[in-house]
Amino acid sequence: MQTEKVIDHIVNWLKEYAANAQMNGFVLGISGGVDSAVVSTLCAKTGLRTLCVEMPIHQETLQVTRAQNHIQFLKKKFANVSNVEVNLTHTFEQFKDTIPEVTDSPKLSLSLANVRARLRMTTLYYFAGMHKYLVAGTGNKVEDFGVGFFTKYGDGGVDLSPIADLMKSEVYEIARTLLISEEITGAAPTDGLFVDSRSDEEQIGATYDELEWAMKKAEKGKTGEDFSGREKEVFRIYKMRHRANKHKMVPIPICKIPFNLK
Repeated sequence: MQTEKVIDHIVNWLKEYAANAQMNGFVLGISGGVDSAVVSTLCAKTGLRTLCVEMPIHQETLQVTRAQNHIQFLKKKFANVSNVEVNLTHTFEQFKDTIPEVTDSPKLSLSLANVRARLRMTTLYYFAGMHKYLVAGTGNKVEDFGVGFFTKYGDGGVDLSPIADLMKSEVYEIARTLLISEEITGAAPTDGLFVDSRSDEEQIGATYDELEWAMKKAEKGKTGEDFSGREKEVFRIYKMRHRANKHKMVPIPICKIPFNLK
C-alpha cells in the first residue's frame, strides 16, 4: 500500500465531503483503540475543527488513559482539535434501572453492550447538531463489511466512514506512519462494551489477520471444503458472522407497493 498517498487521499476526501455538505468539521468518539486514533488524526489533518469525545461507561482505566494520551498528542500537533468528556455511566445505570428485569435472558449482556454503543451515538449526534459537525465512523473493512462487528445504530450510526475500505492491517500501517503511540497500536483490539473488557478476538474467535485472510478467500469464491484444520474453522467463523450480520451491511429493506395498489 502507498501509505502516504492513501493518507492524503482520505484527508482530501474528508475535506471535500465537509465542504460539499457545508459542515464545519468532525466529531468522533475516542476509545483508546487504533481505529479511532487513526480516524481522529486524519480528521485533524484536514485543518477543519475536530472534536474528540470521551464517553466512558464503566470503562477500564487503561482504555481511558490511552484515549486521553492520544487526545493530548493531537492537541499538541493540531490547533483545530478540541475535546470533551461525557461520562455516560450514570445515564447507562439509570436506563438499566428503568427497563423491566430480564436477568434470565442469555442475551442480556449483549443487549446492554449495544445500549452502550447507542448512548454514545446519541451523544455524538448531539455535538454534531450543536456545531454543524459530521460524525466520523471508525469501522474498518473487516468489521463493517466482513463480519459485521459493530452495533447497528450504535457505532454503525455515522455520517461518513474514512477507513471502511481499509483492512485492519492497513489501518495499523497508517497508524505507524501517523506516529500513533505504541501503547495504542500494541493494545489488544476491544470494543470496550463489556465490563470484563474482553478483546475482539475473544468475542469473535479469530484474529483480525485470520479474518482478513478469510474475507479475501470468500471474495474469491472459496468454500469451507477448500480448507482444513484451523483455516477451516476460521473460514467457518467468518462465513457464519458474515451471514448473521448481513442485515447491518445492506440498506434497510423497504416493502415496495405495486403501482396498481396505489
